[in-house]
Amino acid sequence: MPNSDLLPSLLSKLYENQLALEASILELSNWVEQRGSAKVAENVRGALQAIDDNEEFVKLTLAVLSAPD
Repeated sequence: MPNSDLLPSLLSKLYENQLALEASILELSNWVEQRGSAKVAENVRGALQAIDDNEEFVKLTLAVLSAPD
């Protein structure tokens, strides 16, 4: 498999990892909030917003890179 064929697969796996990290960090922010640190939880969710904001672009770009020539 040529190196150029590996790039879409690599980016897809990195994206999957990113979504898994987002989900786990969100769970932790919920746990923190339940223990009385609403401000910390709010800050964490605000930082995670970048993932949500970029999600559509990442998905579309991965689809283009993965499409057959």
